Amino acid sequence: MNPTQLSLELRHGRTPDLTRRRWIIGLSILGVAAGQIVSLYQTGIIHHLPDPPIGPFDSDKVDASDYAYKRLDTPDALPMMVTYGLTACLAGAGGLHRATEQPLLPVAMGAKILFDTLTTVKLGQEEWQDNKALCFYCQVATVATVASLALAVPEALKGLRKLLGR
Repeated sequence: MNPTQLSLELRHGRTPDLTRRRWIIGLSILGVAAGQIVSLYQTGIIHHLPDPPIGPFDSDKVDASDYAYKRLDTPDALPMMVTYGLTACLAGAGGLHRATEQPLLPVAMGAKILFDTLTTVKLGQEEWQDNKALCFYCQVATVATVASLALAVPEALKGLRKLLGR
């Protein structure tokens, strides 16, 4: 797509799909921010993660536990930032009519967010099972992911119908 046209469409375009994509980008950036905050704790830059005064939250306990360091030999919040960044890129790629002009983009975005939703729900279960507590920041990211999935479905289905020739 012509970069000038893409810039205009993304910044000034008005369609329901683009509105939902903008929300997905915002929610993904919220996920990146949650990952940044937890990463600061997990790497020793800050020494405490404040939690709401209610609920089953103990972010310090969860994010310092074996659970948080057992994958990829790295604190789990660092890859979290990457995955939410990738989702934002998928939501930002393509112009106003990408479901019909580049149908693979919304389908890929929808599949990625579906995978992320299943992953965050599974990780939340593990988080609770291993720690009997939840990381507040991680659960905020989980809610953002589930909301993103709901937002992604309409355009992903349009893209899928286009790919299938319907």
